[in-house]
Amino acid sequence: MRPLTALAAAAAATLALLTTLPACAQRPFPAHAKRGLMTPAYHPDIIIDGKPRRLAPAARIFNQDNLIEVPASLRGSNIVVRYEEDRDGLIVNVWLLTPEEAGQR
Repeated sequence: MRPLTALAAAAAATLALLTTLPACAQRPFPAHAKRGLMTPAYHPDIIIDGKPRRLAPAARIFNQDNLIEVPASLRGSNIVVRYEEDRDGLIVNVWLLTPEEAGQR
């Protein structure tokens, strides 16, 4: 029973620590991530800043909660994003920005 009690105490302490973090904590974007306006298109195509682009086969799209979104679930146009390209120019990672992140440069 003691290992289970210790595990429960550690989990409670971790949860307490996570709830004290500021709500405005920024996501760490890579320094080379570009910023743009994205409009979803038929997969694997997307439009960034009015130009047709293509998602890499293993591309990941992160929503405002940093959870992965499937391209078919995206709706809207001119979504403010940060994105990374691979050496071939394919888009490998996309982060949908929160209003706070979109307001910053």
